[in-house]
Amino acid sequence: MFQFLSGAWALLLGMLLLTLGNGVQSTLLGIRGEIEGFSTFEMSLVMAGYFVGFLGGSRMTPEMIRRVGHVRVFAALASFISAVIIIYPTFTNPVVWFFCRVLIGFCFSGVYVTAESWLNNAATNETRGQALSLYVIVQMIGVIAAQAIMVTADPSGFVLFVIPSVLVSISFAPILLSISPTPAFEATKPMSLRELVRISPLGTVGMFLLGGVFAAQFGMSAVYAASIGMSVKDISIFVASFYVGGMLVQYPLGWLSDRMDRRVLILFAGLIGGAGALIGMVFGTSFAMLLVAAALIGGFSNPLYSLLIAHANDYLEHEDMAAASGGMVFINGLGAIAGPVLTGWLMGLAGPSGYFLFLAFLMLAISAYAAFRMTRRAAVAIEDTGTYAPVLPTSSPVAVEAAQEFAIELALEEEEAENAM
Repeated sequence: MFQFLSGAWALLLGMLLLTLGNGVQSTLLGIRGEIEGFSTFEMSLVMAGYFVGFLGGSRMTPEMIRRVGHVRVFAALASFISAVIIIYPTFTNPVVWFFCRVLIGFCFSGVYVTAESWLNNAATNETRGQALSLYVIVQMIGVIAAQAIMVTADPSGFVLFVIPSVLVSISFAPILLSISPTPAFEATKPMSLRELVRISPLGTVGMFLLGGVFAAQFGMSAVYAASIGMSVKDISIFVASFYVGGMLVQYPLGWLSDRMDRRVLILFAGLIGGAGALIGMVFGTSFAMLLVAAALIGGFSNPLYSLLIAHANDYLEHEDMAAASGGMVFINGLGAIAGPVLTGWLMGLAGPSGYFLFLAFLMLAISAYAAFRMTRRAAVAIEDTGTYAPVLPTSSPVAVEAAQEFAIELALEEEEAENAM
């Protein structure tokens, strides 16, 4: 592990800076949109733009890397991110912001594909599990720390846009100057969506619904908080609570998932997350209760991403797991595109409480579908299940595929150990 860290610390530092920049600009737009007088529906379209771009970037970046290489792709896309962030305060128009968010989403997706390729290449079979865990922790710390930056300046000015632009620009240095060799890049041919749905209905339906949950968390939480008149400090704490909850619950839930029927765990995670959303809807006037609601939603929705992938793996052959990763990310991305738009529409109909109503519906729908699937198919024996590998919805298909590879390696090692006995 020490050898891995000595070669990958620069990559992890660069990814931390990128996540910081992404976290700041996402929260800041939600606050600035309220200051500029944009409607909730306009902001929902702006926020959805990121996920449109992210999905497109995850599909197109592999071809870009094959054409011109990792270094050029990373430098070009990160430069675009840095430039686009400065455009937001210069042209405060929802149409301009939508196209900026599409471009930002595309570029961040491409940057993550590139950086995660390097990170995966730096890991060995023995360190891949720790590498994935470190990467998840770095992402969580980055988003949480980004909220602290929000209180350092006035969101109606330019400074808070300059800070993420600088952070993204600085992130080039540790990654591009890293001594880690440029990895060979070969994208796995994805499994067809029809085949993936047939093999794991709960995994695919759950991923689609979870995409909407994540988009509402990442894209609309600051919009909701600004719409009810929270201060910038309180908005930062509220948004951070989603990710603090996710950090605290990720590993205990992962430990449990390797020791029980994953469908039961998915069912209860959906119930607890849905209960958290209902708490936010009923007690929305209490800041303390809103923090509890955010922590419960984030605590049980973020680990669900890895849990649903692990559940799908239980029904896949080893050789098909990597191919399934692209399809799972794509399905999640489709849900993420729809999430902000539907959230904004509900908030327009029901007021700010529509935010939590949307989250409650999706989390409880995941739980209900898990219960339904338990009546349709017998559980996989615990000894035959794969290993839970931590990965977040902010990751690109590269990190998800690395998690699949980690699960395959452990499964093969267990089979060899059993055969040797």
